[in-house]
Amino acid sequence: MPTRLLRLLSLLQSRPEWSGAELAAKLGVTTRTVRRDVERLRGLDYVVAGTTGRHGGYRLGAGQRLPPLQLDDEEAIAVAAGLVTAAGDSLAEDASTRALVKLERLLPTRLRPRLAALTNATAADSGRATTRVDPAVIARLALCCSERELVTFAYHSRSGAPSTRRVEPHSVIALEGLWYLLGFDVHREDWRVFRVDRITQLDPTGHRFTARDLPADDPAEYLTRSLLSAPYRYTARLTVPLSAESVRAALFAPVPGEITSTGPESCVIRLSAESAAVVTQYVVAVGALAGEFELEAGEEIRARLRSLGTALSSV
Repeated sequence: MPTRLLRLLSLLQSRPEWSGAELAAKLGVTTRTVRRDVERLRGLDYVVAGTTGRHGGYRLGAGQRLPPLQLDDEEAIAVAAGLVTAAGDSLAEDASTRALVKLERLLPTRLRPRLAALTNATAADSGRATTRVDPAVIARLALCCSERELVTFAYHSRSGAPSTRRVEPHSVIALEGLWYLLGFDVHREDWRVFRVDRITQLDPTGHRFTARDLPADDPAEYLTRSLLSAPYRYTARLTVPLSAESVRAALFAPVPGEITSTGPESCVIRLSAESAAVVTQYVVAVGALAGEFELEAGEEIRARLRSLGTALSSV
């Protein structure tokens, strides 16, 4: 397309409706030229609806097939991030991969390092992320990880407490439906794990840093270990006469905690979560498998189990 036609298309995509006079002023042409250019877009299968008269306007509609789409740099990378994060969905994986390949071929040279950084940063994914996160945030964090660029952001903890962080980003990882940023917190002088959906006001600083050695063999291992050892509001500890392998194989999902083998036919299961209902659910699941077990838990968990036992005894 000629440059003016591309500019017209970009304007039509940027808001629901334009008047002919507004488009003419933006493009530096007459309204008659705008009308001709709109007809040329229609000839290229773009559906441009218009109203006649002195105050007639134009809006871009949906067509029967997908015509070329104009995206700016940030929009293109956000689309790429969405395609990358869709990997693992059995219904969308093939279509996402095909679309990503097409997009990569069309990206300007200046944007390809950003796409490569995004792909590399999410390569350690341990499952498809399902929590809604702005793909542009993931893409920006991925690029900062790749280029070793210091970032600052506002963060809300699990309890909702706000803080401002200055971090050397290392990896962006998806685990059990959530996106995480692994990085070195400069002010706290230690490694930290951040939920990406709790990050706001993300601001790359332009300052580069020298990469530190991660205290683990790989980012996914460090993330898993950090989450398992994190303190949560409710905790229960079960000792069961089953092997750790048999418990892992029989449970319906990974436990919110850790399973430690204590012998060929015994293990200790530590359950920890912010929800008493979640901990109780897994205690019941383990109890159904083992038949007998030793339990250490707080009164709220025990009260829930007694209530459940009373209800079941009347069945």
